[in-house]
Amino acid sequence: MSDAFIVHARWIAPVVPAGTILEDHAIVVQNGSISEIGPAPDIRSRYPDLPLTTLNDHLLVPGFVNCHGHAAMTLLRGYADDLEMMTWLTEAIWPVEGKLVDDSFVFDGTRLAAAEMIRGGTTCAADMYFFPEAAARAFEDMKMRAQVSFPVIQFPTAWARDEEEHIHKGLAFHDEFKNASRITTAFGPHAPYSVTNAGFEKVVLYSEQLEMPMHLHLHETEKEVTDSISEHGVRPIARIAELGVISPSLQAVHMTQLRTDEIELLARGGVQVVHCPESNQKLASGFCPVESLRKQGVNVAVGTDGAASNNDLDLIAETRSASLLSKVVSGDATSLNAHASLEMMTMGGARFLGLDDDIGSLEAGKLADMTAIDFSSFRHKPMYNPVSQLINTASGQDVSHFWIGGDLLLDSGEFTQADMATIVARTTEWQERIRLL
Repeated sequence: MSDAFIVHARWIAPVVPAGTILEDHAIVVQNGSISEIGPAPDIRSRYPDLPLTTLNDHLLVPGFVNCHGHAAMTLLRGYADDLEMMTWLTEAIWPVEGKLVDDSFVFDGTRLAAAEMIRGGTTCAADMYFFPEAAARAFEDMKMRAQVSFPVIQFPTAWARDEEEHIHKGLAFHDEFKNASRITTAFGPHAPYSVTNAGFEKVVLYSEQLEMPMHLHLHETEKEVTDSISEHGVRPIARIAELGVISPSLQAVHMTQLRTDEIELLARGGVQVVHCPESNQKLASGFCPVESLRKQGVNVAVGTDGAASNNDLDLIAETRSASLLSKVVSGDATSLNAHASLEMMTMGGARFLGLDDDIGSLEAGKLADMTAIDFSSFRHKPMYNPVSQLINTASGQDVSHFWIGGDLLLDSGEFTQADMATIVARTTEWQERIRLL
């Protein structure tokens, strides 16, 4: 990384101030952070000796933030498609995980996922899977930012025997990575149906003591809700509210089954929500009421979920799905417009992860996490509004340049640091092992 350089783009959408598009502007990066943004002629005349990247037909935006995924499950992309969710889990995913998931599976799968996310413009991801130490090492190897949640689940898994051991090993994982520069940690109670009351109470206690978030699948399907009523006499949100889980520390994932009173509860509790529209559609889980949540002041971020249930990690495509579904669900064609969608996948994601002081917008003093989208192709002609073009037309394959903390990780669509030959070779080896099951 150069200590200082300039990026001059045709358009810059800084996200803050909201709705802004800067034309023919440049950004000065020094020591991994943005030091100045201004008209390109002025910047270039005042810093004539700094290295310069000129992006003639590009939109420069903050790096995308993917707020929910299971990165290692990228090795299971396409393995079990077109199944109902619980059938998908119990008859396909959990059995193969029980046979193959280990430290190396998670490391290799997470590197593959990180490469896909880098190629698609995602600079920061929230991950939730077994062997979180391996996932964290893989994200560090790929130089990505990540919040890595360790699973808390009452059943035996490849990583731990029971709920107590999951928590014990997770706390050791937190201690190991608490000083990492690009990795943060979180509790990952899997779901209300897989965590006991005692487990939730312990997670809440440690979360408060360590000031760590709780990343939880919640109200993902109608069956989850009806099963909770049968077993506990109440809907899942009501149950976890009694256990103290509803708080600003809660990162609630999916939320496809929500009543008005539950949305109000989430808003009062300061809960943040991550919407995974394509996975929810594929598994027929339902639709998150994004517009209703946003109107109540709930921060809604966007996530791809894992590639085993999506089947890609393209956050541009995911956000387009979120925008279109919000219009259909709300009955309002103005819902989640292009600028609001860009905010959701950048600043909204940074806020979701508690990183909004550092990333999520292009502002002086923030880290230089930046994504450039190339609009030179005929597919992007004519051009009237580059932010609308990003949300409604582009894909991750249009990303050309990509920086994290000033590190150039993608240059004209080519990886600059990732060992892609090894990543692809390891993926092929895992594919052959999975085929033999």
